[in-house]
Amino acid sequence: MRTYDVVVMGGGPSGVPAAVQAARLGARTLLVEKNAGLGGTATGANIAFPGLFHAWGEQVIAGIGWELVRRTVELSGDELPDFRDDERPHWQRQVRVNAPLYGALLLEEVQGSGADLRLHTMAASARWTGEAWELRLCGKDGLEPVTARRLVDCTGDADMIGLAGLERRRNPARQPGTIDIRLSGYDVDALDHDELDRRHARAVESGALLPSDLGSLGRPLVPFLAKGGENAIHLVGIEGATTEGRTAGELAGGAAVLRIFRFLRTLPGLEGVRLDFRASEVGVRESVTIAARRTVTGRDYLAGRTWADSVCNSFYPIDIHRPDGSGIDKTHLRPGVVPTVPRDAMVPAGNPYAVVAGRCVGSDQAANSALRVQATAMATGQAAGALAALAADGDTDVVAVPMAALHRELVRHGAIVPTLPAGNTGNTTTATAPGA
Repeated sequence: MRTYDVVVMGGGPSGVPAAVQAARLGARTLLVEKNAGLGGTATGANIAFPGLFHAWGEQVIAGIGWELVRRTVELSGDELPDFRDDERPHWQRQVRVNAPLYGALLLEEVQGSGADLRLHTMAASARWTGEAWELRLCGKDGLEPVTARRLVDCTGDADMIGLAGLERRRNPARQPGTIDIRLSGYDVDALDHDELDRRHARAVESGALLPSDLGSLGRPLVPFLAKGGENAIHLVGIEGATTEGRTAGELAGGAAVLRIFRFLRTLPGLEGVRLDFRASEVGVRESVTIAARRTVTGRDYLAGRTWADSVCNSFYPIDIHRPDGSGIDKTHLRPGVVPTVPRDAMVPAGNPYAVVAGRCVGSDQAANSALRVQATAMATGQAAGALAALAADGDTDVVAVPMAALHRELVRHGAIVPTLPAGNTGNTTTATAPGA
């Protein structure tokens, strides 16, 4: 049986920084990913514009994830946005990355870190013995037992927490997923927009299209065409945390693409429309969160609360895609406010020998709609990897790791950590974020 100090499950935005950070701290580390490559949402679902790393003209999230994003932009010959311009919509301050290059750089970074990597592999079981995690991994060769002193769940759906019998929470009405596509073969400006809107309304009325297919209410067809369908399709009722639910989601995504494409081909000026790209998997915005030692609320997030155990900053508007697929409700942060993520939102209430990073951290739906984005996932991932490695090295649970030690290691590896509230005097090696 292979034995590791840290096993990181999931190689997406949070998992890669977690594994690299743990390995850099000397922990014998294994990264396990279900897909053929790393990157998760950015490479599998093609949502390849991570953000936000900057707030109010200053950088508030850095570290391993940011360096990989920055290197991808440099390697591809592209340029970073002007992060000083806060007047632009938030989505224009996200960083466009070349997904194939990004995925290749992630593989190179993990391999260079010294971490072991297992692709095409999922977990079949997880059990805490009181001393270690006994895991069974399922790959092409069958089942393999692995032991981990500390466990990091970066699966995006808290799969390991569920397998271990720990509590996960679901909102009764979840945000829709999406299937990313790219359309071409038409000139938006040359189309009869009024006629397209009439045809769209009739298609929805007849059932040829679903109201959620184009992602918003009103007159969505022209905006949908203007961006080639990118990150626009809403798939309602997606259950991302089960195999059955994921299968239903992929079927729904495929059906939506065909429904939309067949409809577009009937429209004047769109007879030659082409489908150039379809992501390999449906993107899930919301599935479950863990029952954590602390739950971050929307009120906490909008207030920019800094906790005694804050591990990283977060910056994104509250961004709730309506569960019926009819559009998005946004609440922007007040000028100068930068929220933070507490360690205790990353630790399951029932077991402090595991830590969770990414979109499943303990949070209500409002806070989670902002915390789920890739830049924050990268920051929580790096913090989780450090927590797990330090806990394994000190033979403690992750809550017992001193915040000063955690912050010191994160800063040493390029991360930005919040200035903690007065009275927490043990943490002096921190970088200050505006508004924190």
